[in-house]
Amino acid sequence: MEIWMKIFDDIVGDIRNSVYKENDKMPSENILASKYQVPRMDIRLAYKRLTEMGYIYSVQGKGRYFKGSPQKIQLHLAGNTSFTRKMKEQGINLKSVNIFCEKIQFRTKIYQKLRVSKDIGVYKVGRLRYVDDEPVALHISYVAESVFPNIEREGKNIKSMFDFYRQKGFTEYYHTYSILNTAIANNYERELFNCPSITPVIIIETQCMDKASDIVLERTEIIYRGDRFSYRIFPSK
Repeated sequence: MEIWMKIFDDIVGDIRNSVYKENDKMPSENILASKYQVPRMDIRLAYKRLTEMGYIYSVQGKGRYFKGSPQKIQLHLAGNTSFTRKMKEQGINLKSVNIFCEKIQFRTKIYQKLRVSKDIGVYKVGRLRYVDDEPVALHISYVAESVFPNIEREGKNIKSMFDFYRQKGFTEYYHTYSILNTAIANNYERELFNCPSITPVIIIETQCMDKASDIVLERTEIIYRGDRFSYRIFPSK
């Protein structure tokens, strides 16, 4: 392991152990260089990575400071409760913004999951979720015109898919199994979430089914800022 990575790990360990409080001044490059008996360049590399990950910030001529650990939002990954309702139950200030509704080109995986033929139009509807005016999640729903004939027009106004289902007479539904992946936010996601260059994201794929007919209502992809949530997974009974 390179020495700057050990320094980085040590500081992250101190942060997790609450050694630093919000806006505490971080040790200077000279102090850490002396402590670890290394050139200041190694300290700069460690601090550069900490800055990229959003742990610290710099003040010109004064030094570096700890940003503070943001309170994480608790999220239950299972169940048929909407994201909006989950946030409201915790008293969280949530805002949803519809950012796109557009027809997609044929994609084998999406069409197969929706159980529709190639000649059916499929639209993706995106909602960006804000908590306390900070963008933290992107919900993308893939829906077929065969199920929702007016989705091209109506999709631009959808903020909650569950509310949309109910308006269309689908009152009982369930989710199939979910696929969960982790990644580092790509350029599009970094711009969308306005987050540091090295920010983890949690990507969940699932689909929602109508209980009465077993019709696929939507194929869903949800991208969460991994550093803004803690995740509750309940054991099966």
